[in-house]
Formats: sequence, structure tokens, C-alpha cells
Amino acid sequence: MTRTAPAPDSGVAIVRRPNRVRLGWLVAVLALLVALSLLSLAIGSRDVTLADIVAGLGGSVDTLGEASVVKRVPRTVLAVIVGAALGLAGAVMQGVTRNPLADPGILGVNAGASLAVVIGIAWFGLASATGYIWTAIVGAAVAAVFVYSVGSLGRGGATPLKLALAGAATSAALASFITAVALPRGDISGIIRSWQIGGVGGASFDSIRQVAPFIVVGFAVCLLSARSLNSLALGDDIAAGLGERVAVVRAIAALGAVLLCGAATAVAGPIAFVGLVVPHFCRLLVGVDQRWLLPFSAVAGACLLVVADVLGRIVARPSEIDVGIITALIGAPVFIAIVRRQKVRAL
Repeated sequence: MTRTAPAPDSGVAIVRRPNRVRLGWLVAVLALLVALSLLSLAIGSRDVTLADIVAGLGGSVDTLGEASVVKRVPRTVLAVIVGAALGLAGAVMQGVTRNPLADPGILGVNAGASLAVVIGIAWFGLASATGYIWTAIVGAAVAAVFVYSVGSLGRGGATPLKLALAGAATSAALASFITAVALPRGDISGIIRSWQIGGVGGASFDSIRQVAPFIVVGFAVCLLSARSLNSLALGDDIAAGLGERVAVVRAIAALGAVLLCGAATAVAGPIAFVGLVVPHFCRLLVGVDQRWLLPFSAVAGACLLVVADVLGRIVARPSEIDVGIITALIGAPVFIAIVRRQKVRAL
């Protein structure tokens, strides 16, 4: 039976669902992800048949259709990995800050990673994928600390509104810095502009292999923080009374989210709104228990990014629209709707 209870500090009813219902939804979304991945392999400038997909997955490139499938496999895998990373990071950030507006893009984390990579390319000749990843993670961490520090100033601490405003202002400032760095460098400005949009079209298994260790560590840290994030949702005082070291829990969970955001941004560019939209949708299906919400957000994030990639290939055929543009079109109205909900002040 589905039960409701008031959410701490918000007065909004929270839906508590039985585990069998949650498991059913998780299996359904996993099945959806498999179907969407097959659709991603089938759709592009050249449509392919099921036989081509089967042969292509086996490594055959005897026909143009099979070669197209082989080329789309790393793109689809990267969309799944990046979408899962951003969806999970968004859920963790919302849990850490108890802020329904938290998102790697809105809080300036993606912009910090982007600026660090752009500076590395323009001023230090950064060229390796591993260098991109480490630089992006450092930039993401610095931006996250800065935004949280600014949002915590004054009375009331880090409220959702102050964090959102600090993140928006920081993102705007960092975007200006990115333009200032790239503008005088005509030799790299085209590459930087293309990368800033955010996309998975240039995916390769080599880049996936290099980013995989960071993603795996980020996933492990975030998922292991689920129980502690449930305690934080009750309030800092209650969490401390339950034996949680609040500052340490926040720092560790935030580190996992920063690893995911930095690695995803390094390999695919800054993709906004996935971390905002996905956790809100997942709460409607599985409730607010972080032990279910975090893995569900990862799978749903992967679904969203694969859908965005497929839509980008369909609406502008034979050309493409990068996933960063599609997710912005989807996420901006959702962000406005969340802001307009007067009762949503905290999680």
C-alpha cells in the first residue's frame, strides 16, 4: 500500500512506496534503457535493420548498415554513462544541499569544469583525455566550493534560493571568462565552442576507457552515501543525533558528485538540466529514500540522455543537434515550474 507522510521542513506530502513497487519501476526503466539503446543503434543518417544491429554488435562490418551500427556503439555507451553520471550527481547534490534546485549546471559545477578545461587547452596546451578529466574535476570542485560558500553567507545559511542565485551568477561569470579565454585564440575557438554545447557524437572506446575509472569511483562514493543522505534529510541536528558526522557526510557525497560531473563534462562537454529533471521525476515513482532514488536516478538519467541523442538525430536529419541543446529545451521549462512551486523550499 502506498503511504504518505509530511516531508521534513517543507509541509509537502511525501509518497512512501513498497519495495516491490520500487523494484518494479526499476526493472521497467532498465528495460526502457535497453530498448532506447537499441533504438540509438538503429537511428541515424542511415537507418539499419535488426539483422544489421545483431551483426554489428558481433563486430561485422561487411555492409554499410553493419558499419553504421559499429560506429554508433561507443556513442550509445557514452550517452548511457554520461546520462547516468549526471542523473546520479544531481540527486546527490539535491540531497547534500537539501535544495530542490540543485543541479551541476545550475550550481556552476559544469561551468567550473568547462573553464578549467578551456584554460588548460588555451594556455597550457592540454591535449590528452586524462588531462581533460583531472582538470575538469579540479575546476568542478573549486566551483562547487565557491558556490556553496557564497550561498551560505548571511542569515539562514545555504538556502535553496541563495544557492540557486549564487550558482546562476557564478555560471554567468565563468561563461564570460570562457569567452574571454577562447576569443583571442582563433585556432582553438571552434573546437571550444563545439565542445561547450555538449554532445556524444565524437565518442570512442578509448575516451570511454580513460573516463571509466573516475565514473566508477564516483558511482561507488555516491551510492555508499545513500543511507547517510537519508539521515541528512531529517535535518542536521537529528542526523548528528543519529551518529552521523554531518560535515564529513556532506564532503564525501559532494566529492562523489564532483567526480561524476567533472568526468562527464571532460568527455562530453557541459550538459545541463539532466541532474535537475531526473531526480524530481524519480521521486514521483520511488519516493525519497536515497537507497532507491540514487540508482533509479542513474538509470533514468541514462534514458534521458539517450532519448535526447536520438531526438537530435531525428529532428535535423541528415544533420544533428547536440544533446546539450535538447536537454536545455527539456530542462528549462521544468526548472521554471520547480521555481514557481511556492511550497518547495527544501528536501
